[in-house]
Amino acid sequence: MIDYEPPTAIPRGLLDDSELRAALEAHDFGTVFRLARSRAGISYSKIAAECDIKPERVGTLARGRGRVTSFDKIVLIVDALRVPGHMVGLAPRPWEEDETPAPITGTQNGTTVRRRTFFEATTRTGLAAALPSLTKQDAPKRLNAANVEALRERTARLRRLDNVLGGGDTYRVYLGEYQATKALLRDTICSEGTRRSLMSVLAEQAQQAGWAAFDAGREADAAGLYKESHVAAREAGDASLVGNSLAFLAYQASADDKVAAVQIASRSCETITSGTPWGVRALLYERKAWACSVAGMHTETEKALAAAHDALEGASDGEHQPDWVAWVDHTELAIMSGRCWTELRRPLRAVPVLEDALARYDDAHARDKALYLSWLADAYLTAGEVEQAATVAARALELSSGVASIRPRRRLAPVLEKLSQHRGMTVVSDVLDRARVQAG
Repeated sequence: MIDYEPPTAIPRGLLDDSELRAALEAHDFGTVFRLARSRAGISYSKIAAECDIKPERVGTLARGRGRVTSFDKIVLIVDALRVPGHMVGLAPRPWEEDETPAPITGTQNGTTVRRRTFFEATTRTGLAAALPSLTKQDAPKRLNAANVEALRERTARLRRLDNVLGGGDTYRVYLGEYQATKALLRDTICSEGTRRSLMSVLAEQAQQAGWAAFDAGREADAAGLYKESHVAAREAGDASLVGNSLAFLAYQASADDKVAAVQIASRSCETITSGTPWGVRALLYERKAWACSVAGMHTETEKALAAAHDALEGASDGEHQPDWVAWVDHTELAIMSGRCWTELRRPLRAVPVLEDALARYDDAHARDKALYLSWLADAYLTAGEVEQAATVAARALELSSGVASIRPRRRLAPVLEKLSQHRGMTVVSDVLDRARVQAG
């Protein structure tokens, strides 16, 4: 534990104040500064000095004008005010007391994992607090290529959490990793080549943290991380990660600005060269297909899907693929194709593709399967198959229960709204009742 206590440390009692806690959760640091001064006597000048913010800027924020959006600045403020990381969605800070989590092995109701204890802990404090070892790394004074490669492998291992957990559980873990790598860039010595490699890892981590933020409904955080990833990838000279950062931004933008989403997705595909790995090419083209389908662009969707298919068909076993595209395969492309045809209201094309692909999709990937089933239910509704749509929607609801992601329920909401027009059918009324119960 770090013993130094800054003069701006917020008293423990004030940290329990509901207004302050709400401000911290919303990253409303202007309100935090105002409360720190009015209730703890911490002057704006002290806050400015400790947080490396101009005094007039602190006053402006306290008056409700402007926001703090830089992750580096947020971390600096949190450390200066001694705010526990979990209160603002961060991993535990180095100065916090280590807490030993409850063991997650043992026997309970015939299982080998104390799942209830574990998930109750992560619900309260996030995985980064429940598994603090995830965010602790030894930081050498001088970095070399082997250090960076070890960090890239660690990033790949942690990425597997996303296969079974939602962003509400993983965001703090991924964000903590990203912040730790930024600290390495700032505090260690390395060659220019090693620095570029580390910037590439940072871009990967920013994308993973951004994805978890998006999955957890933290839209602004996701966009900020994707943009920071784009900057890091460009500095690293990693064209594939530059393209993927744009693909992420396009995917997020498709919900609100369809034209912009298509434009950004097209830019992502412009990063493709003859040296781009086939998995990356497939991913960028399928994300463009998605943006085009949401925008109602039939021909462009089909062209992009065909390009993604050609990329997979041209796969070579000897060609190196970055770990972050390991999930892109023929099943994934089939599901994306079905989703696109559903968006374009082509159920005769969408249903058989989705049915076939989802039959091979493991229920262990509950969040993703629930999402994909929502498009199958939607396609059935478009085809007039109401009972089948309700059956599929019920399965999606079942899989999404307890998953720390807002996306399955958000995606199912319009499907359930359409189904409500047929509530006289027993199968429909049953799924609507289940949805109400699940929503609490």
